[in-house]
Amino acid sequence: MYQIYNFLFTILHLLIVGFNLFGWIWPSTRKLHFILVLLTAGSWLVLGIWYGLGYCPITDWHWQVKEHLGETNLPNSFIKYYADWLSGQNVSADFIDAATAIGFAIAAVLSVYLNFIKSKIAVGK
Repeated sequence: MYQIYNFLFTILHLLIVGFNLFGWIWPSTRKLHFILVLLTAGSWLVLGIWYGLGYCPITDWHWQVKEHLGETNLPNSFIKYYADWLSGQNVSADFIDAATAIGFAIAAVLSVYLNFIKSKIAVGK
């Protein structure tokens, strides 16, 4: 059963990361993208006050499943885990954190621009 949970959490993680990075592209998903960006930022920053900056409950639950499957020494980041897995290397956690923050910040700025600024400009024309 834990193998199924692991697979489902992996899919969920990939969907969340992908949508956080690219959900701003399609006009029909821009509002939902903005909501997910707010939830992600809230998790990282607000829950991060108690659990550590960048805290993600999905990662926490996923890692509990992986621990039941016998995995140990899991990194704090899902992205770090899969960067290591895909590359076969121990990718720098600082590099992953910086790349994650930059990618997220770009997507968040685009989301704000497309949801609030561009729409106001279009209405004013």
